[in-house]
Amino acid sequence: MSNDTATQTVTRAEYCVIACAEAFRDNGEILASAFGTIPAIGARLARETFSPDLLLTDGAANTVRGTWPVNKGPQGPVEGWTPFRRIFDLVWNGKRHVVMIPSQIDAAGNMNISVIGDFNKPKAALIGVRGGPGNTISHPTSYWVPKHGTRVFVEKVDMVSGVGYDSAEKAGKAATEFLDLRVVVTNLCVFHFVDGRMQVKSLHPGVTA
Repeated sequence: MSNDTATQTVTRAEYCVIACAEAFRDNGEILASAFGTIPAIGARLARETFSPDLLLTDGAANTVRGTWPVNKGPQGPVEGWTPFRRIFDLVWNGKRHVVMIPSQIDAAGNMNISVIGDFNKPKAALIGVRGGPGNTISHPTSYWVPKHGTRVFVEKVDMVSGVGYDSAEKAGKAATEFLDLRVVVTNLCVFHFVDGRMQVKSLHPGVTA
């Protein structure tokens, strides 16, 4: 710092936080379910700035106001009660935007968090499909990839845990009607979906194609 001029360095992690926050821009009154430290900070940043109507939970059964550090519990007042059953109501009604962390993802947006390798004899068993199928065909879904690489971005996922555009088309209207894949944020760039295919939307500063 010299005289009245201050130089600030924005870290790559902070760019990732901003990209995750942007995923929630103009979402309105909707539950933000952000998995992972970077997406969680991004959701809080979005609500603190340009998306004040976002709903955030305390990780248990309440929606809460305020912004808090990732290593501490919520500091703001409770504004609503959201037991587990209520989460399903929000999911089926499309009133939720989730950011999940894929183990694999392909260009059509199919996501895998279940197994690596053949399903009947996998190289690795992961956490199972969890809520992936219901999430992807019911409400907005985005993804966070902490380490961009060929292990995550594959030509074809080993198992479809979250529905992509080509899989939805094969399944029919019940899958395509509400499929809404928003963005894939990585430590290098941001992808979005154009005509059912993943395309680069932006590169983080210092990253080349």
